[in-house]
Amino acid sequence: MATPAQSSDQTIQSSNSNLSSLSSVASTSPPTPPSSVPIGSINMAATPSESPESPSSHKPDSHDASVMVDTVDVLQNGSATNVIRRKLTGFVGFSNLPIQWHRKSIRNGFNFNVMVVGESGLGKSTLISTLFNMPLYPPRSEKRPSADIPKTVAIQSISADLEEGGVKLRLTVVDTPGFGDFVNNEDAWLPIVENIEQRFDAYLEAENKVNRANIVDNRIHAVIYCIAPTGHSLRPLDIEVMTKLHNKVNLIPVIAKSDILTDEEIIAFKARIRADLDYHKINLFETPRYEVDSDETMEEKTSIISKIPFAIVGATSEVTTPDGRVVRGRKYPWGVVEVDNEDHCDFLKLRDMLVKNYMEELKEYTNEILYENYRSAKLTAMGISQDQSVFKEVNPTVRQEEERALHQAKLLKMEAEMRMVFQQKVAEKEQRLKQSEDELFARHREMKENLDKQRRELEAKKSQIESGRIYMSTEEKSRKKGFSLRS
Repeated sequence: MATPAQSSDQTIQSSNSNLSSLSSVASTSPPTPPSSVPIGSINMAATPSESPESPSSHKPDSHDASVMVDTVDVLQNGSATNVIRRKLTGFVGFSNLPIQWHRKSIRNGFNFNVMVVGESGLGKSTLISTLFNMPLYPPRSEKRPSADIPKTVAIQSISADLEEGGVKLRLTVVDTPGFGDFVNNEDAWLPIVENIEQRFDAYLEAENKVNRANIVDNRIHAVIYCIAPTGHSLRPLDIEVMTKLHNKVNLIPVIAKSDILTDEEIIAFKARIRADLDYHKINLFETPRYEVDSDETMEEKTSIISKIPFAIVGATSEVTTPDGRVVRGRKYPWGVVEVDNEDHCDFLKLRDMLVKNYMEELKEYTNEILYENYRSAKLTAMGISQDQSVFKEVNPTVRQEEERALHQAKLLKMEAEMRMVFQQKVAEKEQRLKQSEDELFARHREMKENLDKQRRELEAKKSQIESGRIYMSTEEKSRKKGFSLRS
């Protein structure tokens, strides 16, 4: 919604008139398409009892009267603004926005990324194939007994392009083979958490690029966590993994292979699981509630929430019931378990939440809540903070004073830095001069000591020479005397 331009010469009367006219356009509620209401939408219809019309049946009515609904005082930027809601007197055209959005969605298609976490043998692949009514996984070859067993949790991703009723869906299923299959499952959740965070980081990096036209959303929109049908309670591994995941993804717990439990055991098992989740404060995805929801819709949402965790039976093959019906299910000696029968399992409730009714809500909650929380924490850890001044109206005088104060502070800071640099250079120069002086004194002292040493050595040699001369003269005299005696 565009806001009227604010100038200094605009009078209060004209401002209120422009704001009222724009508010009357924005406050009219466009018809709401069935079962596709976005999160956070607000019904601003003229009267609460007014029923929404379909876009195709809406026609301009010249007999509509301009009726004031109410006046709301909105506090915006510290000043109260009167917003008057009115009903349009004629056809404008924005009631066809849902049709435009539908046309765009059909053209571009949708994407959905789901991760399945659970131990091997709980039927994760069968559950995904049952949900989308087609085999998504290639046939697996049997491993030889001598085959090497992986020692870490692997992350495998499978993508498929699906189409139903002209609607295209790019489905990506992320599997976690090896999870919970080891004797020591310590830190078994680390590859899963790292994969989710890597997808967040890749999306954040793509957002920061110059060209953001072709951003691919690889973020995980939902995690189906398969719980082993033990009938007791959650294991420590289950609690630890869900504690690590519930703030990063939409968590949907399911009881896998629930057909091995009786109805009473399933009810008791669900109660213990919900108690464990509440005790450990693990948040699960819940269906959103809107003001425009009908009583039937609210009842359906309550029914879906009451079934969490869903007791699931997966089957891709068709079997024949005793009464001759061909259904998807599993055949046992005592009877047939039907996948699409709510009296046998909660598969339909899971499909309604995950695919039929709330797939877009799962994606929006991932984008607006989970990803934004991760993004804020990531940027804060990198030292990037939000500049709150961008959300305030700018007063030129105040802005000029702030810039002057910032300039003065900058000059003082530069002066202090220059003074500090000058003092540092003076100190370094004094230290170098003192060091040179000490070196000169040391060299002078060393040279003086060498000269004294040489002088002493010369004096010693002189004394030796003089003493040697005296000795030689004495010998010559003694020889001369000896020769005279012999003669």
